[in-house]
Amino acid sequence: MSLFYNMFTITLMISAPIIIAALGGLFSERSGVVNIALDGIMLVGAFVTAAVVVVLDPSGANSKTAILIGLAAGTLAGMVFSLLHAYASIDLNADQTVSGTALNLLAAGITVYLCQIFFNQQRTPAFIRGITRIDVPVLKDIPVLGEMFFKQVHPTFYLTIVPVFVTWYVVFKTPFGLRMRSCGEFPQASASMGINVRRMRYFGVLVSGALAGLAGGVMVLTQDVQFTVVTVHGFGFIAIAALIFGKWNPFGVLGAGMFFGFSQTLGFYAKDIPFLATLPTEFFSMFPYVLTIIALVIFAGKSVGPKASGEIYDTGKR
Repeated sequence: MSLFYNMFTITLMISAPIIIAALGGLFSERSGVVNIALDGIMLVGAFVTAAVVVVLDPSGANSKTAILIGLAAGTLAGMVFSLLHAYASIDLNADQTVSGTALNLLAAGITVYLCQIFFNQQRTPAFIRGITRIDVPVLKDIPVLGEMFFKQVHPTFYLTIVPVFVTWYVVFKTPFGLRMRSCGEFPQASASMGINVRRMRYFGVLVSGALAGLAGGVMVLTQDVQFTVVTVHGFGFIAIAALIFGKWNPFGVLGAGMFFGFSQTLGFYAKDIPFLATLPTEFFSMFPYVLTIIALVIFAGKSVGPKASGEIYDTGKR
């Protein structure tokens, strides 16, 4: 039973950045812009977060102030970096897939380059602990659930739950959310009703950038001790898969993120599970990504995203 509790705790840790980034993708696609640059934006957010924590806390004590400022800086950096995608795809009518791919390539190069400039190496110095696990008083004593959700859990898991509910309320329960969704379905009709489609799409992309930057910061502070170019290792693409798997719904994204987080965790603990221990370790290294592909093959055809997502907004189209 202890193995299950340990696996569940790690699942919550791994799921958090996937869910946060996928929620960012939800805002972008609901407004009509496909953002496959989530992986690159996460990389930028992870670099800025780690760099700020190292600079503000050179002693390695990992003060809460340095961590909070680092996460805020990573969020802001993700938003600023996503401006490139917003400008290219909205103002210049560039192909959104090409623009997103370019940002992913740019992020890998620019973060290594900045590490070389600031730290004279291709990574940041180590920050020792990052975000540490906590026990929630009283709640940790609840049978079963206390062990799973409230004992030795990274607080980033609770940080994830808040934007899920906020996203659901904003997107599905407010007039603003209705206008944003209309821009992702029928932008020409929305414009005829006086909605500024360009502004709505900028909002969606910038929010996706902010959340992806935050996801990168959360990931580097919980799953690593310093930033490297492989810190994110494709989690942005898994977040996109979680968005599709979750059918562009915040609660669906929450479940899908947990599913993909568990698939990663299973690879770590396979050697401790008797009927899996005999399989080659390489199998479990690729297992989460294979599972992602299988899930998309099975469920993607049944998932229908925003109708105008990925389409260039043409004011003359009817």
